[in-house]
Amino acid sequence: MQYGIEAITIFILGLIIGSFCNVCVYRIPKNESIIFPASHCPNCHTTIKAIDNIPLLSYLLLKGKCRQCGEKISIRYPIIEFLNGVIYLSIFLVYGRSLQTLIYAPLSSALIIISFIDLDKQIIPDEISLPGIVIGFLLSIVIPYISYFNSILGIIIGGGIIFLIALAGLAIFKKEAMGGGDVKLSAMIGAFIGWKYILISLFIGFFIGAIAGILLILLKIRSRDDLVPFGPFIVLGSLITILWGENILSWYLGF
Repeated sequence: MQYGIEAITIFILGLIIGSFCNVCVYRIPKNESIIFPASHCPNCHTTIKAIDNIPLLSYLLLKGKCRQCGEKISIRYPIIEFLNGVIYLSIFLVYGRSLQTLIYAPLSSALIIISFIDLDKQIIPDEISLPGIVIGFLLSIVIPYISYFNSILGIIIGGGIIFLIALAGLAIFKKEAMGGGDVKLSAMIGAFIGWKYILISLFIGFFIGAIAGILLILLKIRSRDDLVPFGPFIVLGSLITILWGENILSWYLGF
């Protein structure tokens, strides 16, 4: 019973922080403060009342429209809230009451923010990735859930692999295959999860990214020359690894 209440609480907390993630996704690319002013309608600029800012519920009650001007609210807002809530709950179910839960939950929110900004603007904000590298490394020293040496290797290997791929792509295809943001994102994730798991994350990310790219071309949604943001695939691979990395590693070593 107690565990169920904690799980529900974690899910609700994830929804609330997911609402804040929406603010970050919208404002960070515009170089706006994520704190002031209060949340407002992008169309009529009316400040959103607390009753209209309840994650998921307010969107449903308002039928996806602004109370004041009737402007349609993007479905992306409740999607991000729900996604963050589900990931928080999943992390709690895997790690329970542990340091990993306290670390991986906020990390997952940062990764969600990065993914949607990359999808929208094709940029990965340094405001998140660079401090994330430092925070991940410092946590490995203060809270030994992984060793600081493992964290350093995660930074070097994570960022290094993407950097080498970027150089190879530039030399072979004469165009940018990976951006500097992808390098810093991989280094940040490596700082938190270490070198073994960043390798798994990148492998999964490349695998899913390759399948998605082929499908987009076959469905004629994208051409071979179109740039597809790779950040979301790195993030997806990382979230899968955070949740099931130990099982994946055990399965692989079993061969």
